[in-house]
Parts: sequence; C-alpha cells; structure tokens
Amino acid sequence: MTDLQHQPTPPVTERRSAARTHHGDTFDDPYEWLRAKDDAEVVAHLEAENAYTSARTAHLAPLRDTIFGEIKGRTLETDLSVPARRGEWWYYGRTVAGAQYGIQCRAPLDSPDDWTPPTLSPDRPVPGEQVLFDGNVEAEGNEFFSLGSFEISNDGTRMLYGIDIAGDERYTVRVRDLVSGETLSDEIPGTFSGASFSPDGRFIVYTTVDDAWRPDTVWLHEIGTSVDSDEKLFHESDDRYWVGADFTRSDRFLVIEMGSSITSEEWLLDADDLRGEPRVVWPRRDGVEYSSSHAVVDGEDVLYILHNDGALDFELVRVSASDPQGARQTVIPHRSGHRLLGVDTFRDWGVVGYRRDGLARLGMLSYSDGTVDEISFDEPLYSVGTGGNPEWAPPVLRLGYGSFVTPGTVYDHVVDTGELVLRKRQPVLGGFDPADYGQARVWAPADDGTLVPVSLVWKRSFGEPGATPRPVHLYGYGSYEHSIEPGFSVARLSMLDRGVVFAVAHVRGGGEMGRQWYEDGKLLAKRNTFTDFVAAARHLVAEGYTTPDRVVAEGGSAGGLLMGAVANLAPELFAGVLADVPFVDALTTILDPSLPLTVIEWDEWGDPLHDADVYAYMKSYSPYENVREGVEYPRMLAVTSLNDTRVLYVEPAKWVARLREVGADALLKCEMVAGHGGVSGRYNAWRERAFELAWLLDVLGLAE
Repeated sequence: MTDLQHQPTPPVTERRSAARTHHGDTFDDPYEWLRAKDDAEVVAHLEAENAYTSARTAHLAPLRDTIFGEIKGRTLETDLSVPARRGEWWYYGRTVAGAQYGIQCRAPLDSPDDWTPPTLSPDRPVPGEQVLFDGNVEAEGNEFFSLGSFEISNDGTRMLYGIDIAGDERYTVRVRDLVSGETLSDEIPGTFSGASFSPDGRFIVYTTVDDAWRPDTVWLHEIGTSVDSDEKLFHESDDRYWVGADFTRSDRFLVIEMGSSITSEEWLLDADDLRGEPRVVWPRRDGVEYSSSHAVVDGEDVLYILHNDGALDFELVRVSASDPQGARQTVIPHRSGHRLLGVDTFRDWGVVGYRRDGLARLGMLSYSDGTVDEISFDEPLYSVGTGGNPEWAPPVLRLGYGSFVTPGTVYDHVVDTGELVLRKRQPVLGGFDPADYGQARVWAPADDGTLVPVSLVWKRSFGEPGATPRPVHLYGYGSYEHSIEPGFSVARLSMLDRGVVFAVAHVRGGGEMGRQWYEDGKLLAKRNTFTDFVAAARHLVAEGYTTPDRVVAEGGSAGGLLMGAVANLAPELFAGVLADVPFVDALTTILDPSLPLTVIEWDEWGDPLHDADVYAYMKSYSPYENVREGVEYPRMLAVTSLNDTRVLYVEPAKWVARLREVGADALLKCEMVAGHGGVSGRYNAWRERAFELAWLLDVLGLAE
C-alpha cells in the first residue's frame, strides 16, 4: 500500500445504522444514507470527496495536460465524416477545432444516379452545404448537453432533435422547418432517445419511461397539435420489458419491440395506418428472443426472423409478413458456436452479422437461395459492422471497420462485384504508423479448464510481449452478452507509447465466444466472470508478460462490478483498479424493484428479493458487501456521475467509504453535472480520459 503520510486527509464518512433483512439474513448498511441525492449533507460529502481526489492527484496535473495535448495533437480537430445518401441529399457531420460538439450538415446530390459520396475537405467549402444542427450553438449556456434523437423527414423539409441538458437521459424533442429555419411549436418533454418521423412526415413516434426509468410506452404525436392530445400506441405493463419503436428501412411497417434480457416480442403497424391495430409477429414465450426485418421477395412482403427457439446460437427463418406465425422457411440453420447476431434487409439483398472464433463478421445474403458470402479482411483481429445505410435500394453497403492498430475506416462494399472501396480512414496525426504496433490473442486457462481469450496490443519498439515483463493495462466487462471488440483508440496511444501493453480479457458473461459463453457468466454462474479475469491476470504473470506490481485493471458499469469483485478476490494481482460508473452495490440495487432497471435486471443477475439462493449467491460476490478486513488492496479510483440513471452515484460512494474503512487507498471522483456516459463535449471527455490515464500511469510508476 502507498505511504499516506503527509497526504491530504480523506473525508470521514459517518456511519449510520440502516438494517436490511431478507431471507432471515440481516445486513447493517452504514452508508446507505448517501442515497439521499438532494440532501445538502450528501452533496457536501461528494464535493469533499472531489476536493480530496483533486488534492491527491494535484501532482499529476502536468501529466494530465501532456496526455490531453497528445490526444488533441493526434486528432484532426476540424474534420468531416463520409457523407451518407438519403433522398436527394448527402448527409454528414463536421467537427471544428475548439468546438465541443458536432455539426450536422447536408449537401445536394449531383444527380439521382449519384452513389459516389463527395470527397470532403475541411479547408474547402462544400457546394450547396446546409448546416442543419450545430450542437455548439444549441448547447450554449448549458454545462451538459446530449443529443438523443436526430432525424430528417423523408421529404427533407423537417428535422427533429431531442436534447438532454442534465445527463439523466430524458430528452425534450423539438421540430425545425428546414425551409424557413423556424422552430415549430411542437415540444415533447421527457422522452427516451430515438424519436422518429413517420414516412409521410406527419407524425412523430416516440417513447417515454416510467418512474424506474424503463421505456414502457410508445406514443404518436401529430405535428402541429398539442402534446396533450398525443395517442398511446402501445404500453407494456410488465416491469421486465423495455419498449422501443422504429420504422423498417422499406417504410412499410412501424415495428414496436419489447424485450427483457431473455425474451422478446414484436408488433407491426402499417406505416400508412398508424392509428390502426398493431398485430403481433410471434407471441412472447419465456426464453425465446427474436428480431425481424422486412423484405420483398418475389413480390411478397416477408419477414426475415432471427430467433433462438431451440437454437442456442440462433437461426434465421423467413415467414410471410401477412401470416408471420405460419410456415417458417429455414434460411440459415443453427450451428453451435456460430452465433448469428442480426440481419439487415434491403430491396435486393440482405446482410447478416455473426460471430465466429471470437470475431464479429458480415456476410451478404442472397434472397434467391439463402447463401451467405462472407466479406473478408486481412487482419487477425478486427471489428466490422454496418452503418450509414438509410436507403432502401442502394448498390453499395456502407461498412465501418477497425482494429487495435487500424484506425476507424469507412468502406463501401460494391454488392455486384464484391469490391471494397476505401472512403476514409480516421486520420491520426503526429507521425502515427500502424506498423509500429502489434496485436495478438492469447488464451488463459480458467479454474475449470476453459480457455479465456485475451487480446493484446503493444508498441513494437519496447519489445514483443512476454520477452521481458512489461506494465499491463487489463480491461474487462463480461455481462449482457456484450463483446469487447478489437477497436482503435487515439487516447490509448498515450499508454502504448509509454511502454504499456493494453490487454482485454474476454471473460464469460460477454458474447465473444457465442451464446453459451454468455450463459456461463450470468445468474448463478456469474462468478465465472470474475474468476476468468483473475485467471487472465495470473496467466499474463505466469507467462512472463508482466508482474503483479505492474498490472492495472479497468472496467466500467457492469465491468465496474467486475473490478470490485476481482479486487476482493485477488487484490495481490493488481497495483491499481480503475472503476468507471461501477455497479458495486449490486445486491442492494437488485433487491429494490423501485430503483431504475431493477426488475429488468433480474433476468441477468437473478431475483434475490424472492429467491434465497440467488440472495446468498449475490451476497457472496457483491463488492460493497465483501470488502475485507486485513487485506492490502490495490490503489483504487472510482469515477461516477451525480445524474447517472443506470448506475446510481451512491454505489461507488458507499464502496469507497467502506474501502477506506479497511485502510484502502481509495479515491472517488463524482461529476456533478453528467450522466452514465460521463461529461459531454469532446474536449471535456478528453480531459476526463487524461485524468484517468494519468492516474493509471502514476500507479504503474510511469508518471515521470
């Protein structure tokens, strides 16, 4: 443990008894009083924690400034995205040096047959450019600003946008006339993200949340009318389900989707009759997940449905849109370990996303014979996905590609020829050369013999990993079947260029190795997530990649739970632990169905409120309740936000207080105007990341 002599004195968190009893077990929670967010004493405590953290890290200010300068210096601050065609326009975004937020723009097509996006340059004006939305102008006067909905009507004459200025992910939707520039009287407060125009532009479909921050109701607003007269299209009363709605790319249907962690259901409304009766695609059945995508094959409206009914890693079927519960034609049968992720349909072909050998892949789907032609890439580790494809009948498919060493890249895949046309690669300034960096995957044996993939990226000039022990920055998540993809990071270069090896432990609970990988890291198998991460760290030490005093660990949200759990399980393996918006008081949260998201989360973690076995299991790993006396914890930093609606600030605040109680060197940094994603604005985000990286480097002894 670091010598705390002559250090600033940490805040003393008063203990106030608050007993909680479930299943015959009583837990006295001395710091639960910190939950009173609006209490002046709680706010004062958080501000005192911030002041202490500021004092403890004051010596890192020059390094923070250096790292911020490195991020800024490697970023082309004034830049433009690759235009995407929609209707009669090319749509793209601008960033401008010194400006926190993006600017949304458009320029007219040269002709109806124009499918080659214009090559835009920051130093040349774009002919016919219209600035649609300048986030910097809209954010003026607000410390926090987030855009949660943004869409242009099909005829190109109107724009809707939803803004959050608190960080609580509740957006106010407004409408602007793009011909006159006038902001219309329509104003819809308290919406969830993702509002959209109807195809004819007459209506807005949006979603609202309940008191537990669960999107539960879909509404129809007719532009030009009072929000008080908006019609309720759908309401989901079951607290386990989230609700969303969007139009198919074909504009044929509005799809209303609802889902828990393990069950889903969809309803269809004809887009030209939004006041009609919705009809269910497949009635919900516990444990069955599905999603549909509309296409027209041989003149018939059909749905391509991806589902797991008797197919652990999912299969793809085709049904009639008029009778979706009728005959199913199997298009891609189930294959164990070949996890189908999604299907996206266009007029003449589809694209299928799937995961094989730990990597996400894309294949072109033929409607005529159901064959899938994989789009191949040369790198051993990479990530790829579709994006920027709003049109129904394009001749090209827009892709986003990248790896640990390849900056974000935009390709157009020419469907007829299979050619990949490079449209743009993210510029990285300052002499960056991908050849200077290496990436590889190694396999760490878990306690039960399972091999856990661990991805590595490093700078070659410091030598190959394993030749001599190196400092390692080990990242993990491991929940909700979310996979950590091999992606590029400008900020990460500040670590790599100082000799740090960045590693990702693809632990169970994620989705990297298929659905079973997820199933083996949730509910009553959740401890596998934590022991897998520990196994990855031990493997890196045993194989000579690093030593325990040169390993820092990081995870956020559910990955923050992972951080708290591994700090309790194997504190000797880590020099420092960074937990971003960490879910570290998991049992308290999941026991309280009045809190945001709790009931929905029972499918992921179990229901400790009604099941004594789940209660005992969660209590055995919940980080806050398992902080141990007499343990030499690594240095700890928890970062949170006061207005976070997903993981409440109180969890890390209580956890840090408990860690200090047993002598741990623990810091808390609470953004007082921000949400789950942290501060808003790119420069603010860079400074926040510079703060975290400087702390990590200090733990590794690389701050000088």
